[in-house]
Amino acid sequence: MGKIVNRTFAGAGALVLAMALTGTSSYAGGHPKVSTPTLTGWASLPAGTFVPGSEPSGALATGDLHGFTAPFADQPVQGFSGIVDNHDGTYDVLSDNGYGNQANSADFLLRIQRLAPAFATGTVDVVGGINLTDPNGKVPWQLTRTDRVLTGADFDVESIVKAKDGKFWLGDEFGPYLLHADRAGRLLTAPIPLDGVIAPETATRTGVPATTGSSKGFEGLASSPGGRYVYGLLEGTVAGDTPGQLRLNEFDTRAQKYTGKRYAYRLESTANAIGDAIAVDDNRFLIIERDGGQGATAVVKRLYLADKRDRNHDGLLDKTLLVDLMNVANPKKLAGFGTTFTFPFQTIEDVVILDDTHLAVLNDNNFPFSSGRTPGQADNNEWITIELPRSLRADKRLLK
Repeated sequence: MGKIVNRTFAGAGALVLAMALTGTSSYAGGHPKVSTPTLTGWASLPAGTFVPGSEPSGALATGDLHGFTAPFADQPVQGFSGIVDNHDGTYDVLSDNGYGNQANSADFLLRIQRLAPAFATGTVDVVGGINLTDPNGKVPWQLTRTDRVLTGADFDVESIVKAKDGKFWLGDEFGPYLLHADRAGRLLTAPIPLDGVIAPETATRTGVPATTGSSKGFEGLASSPGGRYVYGLLEGTVAGDTPGQLRLNEFDTRAQKYTGKRYAYRLESTANAIGDAIAVDDNRFLIIERDGGQGATAVVKRLYLADKRDRNHDGLLDKTLLVDLMNVANPKKLAGFGTTFTFPFQTIEDVVILDDTHLAVLNDNNFPFSSGRTPGQADNNEWITIELPRSLRADKRLLK
């Protein structure tokens, strides 16, 4: 059986937070000191990390569990698919929807985990978290649970934005929908659909024909610096669009409706997918693009800088390669890796700007299925920080 670790400390004290802050102290300053993207920090949360005293999960998980035995006694802390910085040494990180699909994830509770990385020790502590719920009946169709706690059979939440008032916007793939939740994770409105885009899960429920593939909804969600708009990037091409071309839709958070403005991001290959999208300023975004490989078959794991101003007038976001995650300099051989660090995971779904020259990137370990770091072993959730050779010149409102 795989090793089970409980590193979850509700209401963690000053020691954990102090370690987290110690690990991030090297981010200070905005003057590049490297000539190529360079690893500056590494931490890892073990795959077998569970929320103690929660609920059993994984009763329908099948396949190669890499040494773990299902069902699990508690809810796993796993599959990170979106992140926001709380600017106090902690981060709110969105767990993925469960075990790979709607049919086997009804006992996985959708949750926002609060994490504190401690790079000095290479560890990550889980210092809290909230479940997503719908106590006021905002979802108009039947949910999996009568207590209206949301599960991986109800929504596939893949992206997250946190407003200044602490409320959340979440991007879902089953609709695709935008979900609006308060600081306790309670839905504030009915799920907001995107006109003309229907995922198979919604098609099955409503009878309206699907226009995109399964799990191809909102993989990235970016907030404008002032918080007025959020931008949802689809993971899959909509029927009728050019293959490999993805829609980025602008949503007005005040009016709570789409503005009608839409941009296009083109993948390097139709076989690729995006993992996350966050804003750098009013015009630029950081976008993770990846192939489906892991371990020895991982080739394309990249961070692009994308600009909606379309300076070459080709109708697409302008793309500039920022970081090749399979070729990150590691001159100090951090965490025991060689002088070239690779991030060879199937799904890499989290990026956050720490300052003008530093980023953090996390993988989604698809617990317990992915095995990209060590063949035959369930991947941990790794958390890396990277220094850039040039300043991002990010809008300061996004950094506080």
